[in-house]
Amino acid sequence: MLINHDTRCALDAVVDLLNSSPGDPQELQGFVERHGISGIGVLREEDLQAVLAVRENFAQVFDAEATPAAAELLNALIAGAGTTPRLTDHDGYDWHMHYFAPGASVAEHLAADGGMALAYLLVAGERERLRRCAAPDCGRAFVDLSRNRSRRYCDGRTCGNRLHVAAYRARRREAAD
Repeated sequence: MLINHDTRCALDAVVDLLNSSPGDPQELQGFVERHGISGIGVLREEDLQAVLAVRENFAQVFDAEATPAAAELLNALIAGAGTTPRLTDHDGYDWHMHYFAPGASVAEHLAADGGMALAYLLVAGERERLRRCAAPDCGRAFVDLSRNRSRRYCDGRTCGNRLHVAAYRARRREAAD
């Protein structure tokens, strides 16, 4: 599956937002800086609450039982963000699409760009790539961008490796008994 740079960045921001929960405007500012979200002024408590609402909407999309339910959620999210597609070449980047209106809040920015990135996966018939970690004590969100859609863990070096080591040790104990 071919995903352009902007869509990948938006998907990464969605996943990071789902797997974290900014607790105050300062933590939200760190999230904004980590993801290079431009045009955002001073963040306030209202911005934090709006972003947490967008986060909940993204979680519902990931956890939707079927594509029609996910599409309905995304349609509402994108419409609520006041989506305004436009071409831009800011900050030294080549021409690319922004889906949020100029002057949009951080929540509108995330809802528009993240919503469109998730919508792209639905349109491509790739909703099953939106996953939760299979580790019993994890449940973190991730987008499976592997060629054969076989990724099961949010991070193979932590969750995946931990479960494989536990299974190996259980087999060794069973063989010793």
